[in-house]
Amino acid sequence: MKRNSIITGTFVTLLIVIVVSLIGWYVVKPAPILLQGEVEVKSVKISSKLTGRVDSLPVREGERVQKGQLLFVLSTPEIEAKLRQATAAREAADAQQAKADKGARSQEIDAAYSLWQKAQAGLELAEKTYNRVKNLYEEGVLPRQKLDEAEANYKAAQNTVTAARSQYQLAREGARNEDKEAAKALVAQASGAVSEVESYISDARQYAPFTGEVGTVIAEQGELISSGYPIITLLDLDDMWVTFNVKEDLLPRIKMGTVLDAYVPALDRHVKLTVDYLGAQADYATWSATRTRGDFDVRTFEIRARPDSPQDGLRPGMTVTVNWNEI
Repeated sequence: MKRNSIITGTFVTLLIVIVVSLIGWYVVKPAPILLQGEVEVKSVKISSKLTGRVDSLPVREGERVQKGQLLFVLSTPEIEAKLRQATAAREAADAQQAKADKGARSQEIDAAYSLWQKAQAGLELAEKTYNRVKNLYEEGVLPRQKLDEAEANYKAAQNTVTAARSQYQLAREGARNEDKEAAKALVAQASGAVSEVESYISDARQYAPFTGEVGTVIAEQGELISSGYPIITLLDLDDMWVTFNVKEDLLPRIKMGTVLDAYVPALDRHVKLTVDYLGAQADYATWSATRTRGDFDVRTFEIRARPDSPQDGLRPGMTVTVNWNEI
């Protein structure tokens, strides 16, 4: 009987020790360190290089859009007027180049040839007249004055023939090479101006650069928008990651390629994340007593990790936690 009492007492004592030990272990057990992050997604602000009024806005916030789908159209009557001016200038330059390449018209060439032949006939007459007057002067019939007049008319006729022949040759050959090159350059300049204005016109219509979701629509139809002002924010839900801000004393366990077992409270499930970015330098510092003597600030680094596979329901802004002790 006494022996049973001793065994019972020993058992009770041992049980009490175990219970107290467990309670003490739970009391002094360090709380798990949770890294809290936030889901982020690639966001692109869609804007135009032009200043104009929003003419059409066929999408709304939260709508799923496909790559190449029209997002908005700006009304730009001033740019359209400049396009008409540039087009008219190019047409004028084209006409000048065609004129330089083709040369003179056949009627102009025929007219120049007729003037040359007329001058040639005048030269023959002036030459005959000069010879007659010279003979009469030598015979003493006419004075020196008549000979000088006949000689002057003869030389003038020669010059007239030379000038007429040059005009005929110019008409046949057309414009000089320099003039043709200049006309060609004017056409290129006018075409460049048209292309520039057309690029502005095309920028008045903006399309989705990728398949995504409309995050925010900043402007409304009818509003006047300045150049570069973002009208729509487009979210690429296929390019998603989780951003953590980790103190530098926790970094030794985290490397590029580290796989994290993360928990998403909003989805009530775990997801696998792979670290693919470590901040090159600290973003900010928080005061932390890390020594018994001489405290100092512990800096914080940004870490990004991407899901290993697509996660249905995962949305930007959701909270994600990781148990640092399990890394």
